[in-house]
Amino acid sequence: MNVTLRQLRAFLAVARTGSFTLAAESLYISQSALSGLVKELEQSMGVRLIDRSTRRVHLTEAGERLSPMLETVLHDLDEVLHRAVDDSTSQKGVVRVAVSQLLASTLMPDLIARFQAEHPGGSVKLVDVPVEDVMARVFSGEVDIGIGPEREPNSDITSAHLFDGPFMAVYPPGHPLAAQESLRWTDLKPYPVIGLQGQFTERLAQDLRAADPHFQFVPSTEVAYMSTALSMVQAGLGVALCIPYAAPLVTLYGLSMMPLGQPEVRRSFEVFTRRGRSLSPLAQAFLDDIGPKIRGMPYLG
Repeated sequence: MNVTLRQLRAFLAVARTGSFTLAAESLYISQSALSGLVKELEQSMGVRLIDRSTRRVHLTEAGERLSPMLETVLHDLDEVLHRAVDDSTSQKGVVRVAVSQLLASTLMPDLIARFQAEHPGGSVKLVDVPVEDVMARVFSGEVDIGIGPEREPNSDITSAHLFDGPFMAVYPPGHPLAAQESLRWTDLKPYPVIGLQGQFTERLAQDLRAADPHFQFVPSTEVAYMSTALSMVQAGLGVALCIPYAAPLVTLYGLSMMPLGQPEVRRSFEVFTRRGRSLSPLAQAFLDDIGPKIRGMPYLG
């Protein structure tokens, strides 16, 4: 049977009101349009549903059987449709976020706690991974959002700027650098510099060469984790480099940090999502919430 929802709703309106006039008004259509829909339904079903007279509308035996069943079916259908709309617009559920290890241990826990307190119907699942794995987790669909340092464009991944900040020198209490009001990259030359392996140091060296072709940056030591670098600074083995969001970890190790300038080099951090996939309302709310909070932190913008 080629039956439409408009036809079924038209018949049910007549059955409820007992009047073509009242039914048409309830559906905001003309009486002739309503009558046409009922006739189409009867033709599709091959049975008469309504007996019409000049004064009153009567349901046939088939109409009497159909009416209560149709009432239940359309009510259930309306519930399903409303639920689908509500679920697609509600800020409930779980947001899965992959972030680099350093972000996971410094910036993200407080942001997540504050977000969940403001959105009691939602929760955030934090997935801490090596920085090189952030985009891969987004691509695989394991997470909704990835947050990490900028990377080369990918045709399957969309990136958007979240925040950026300058490089900071990290040193122990009483270090000669602490006596200076500001720091330049050349001020680090007398001291061993501890950098991070991989793109952290590679991109930094490229950016410094672009800003000042005469400046050659070569760290004395490269390690895999920021915690290792800070432990080495704590032991007096050199000066480490970080971005301002690492401040909680720097403080935990009892160290100090100061921004490096002349030239100032900033590192951008991006939000990665799968191209062509819309974020859930809760995931979008999470991004809208954390962006201003991060950019309001000292040295971050």
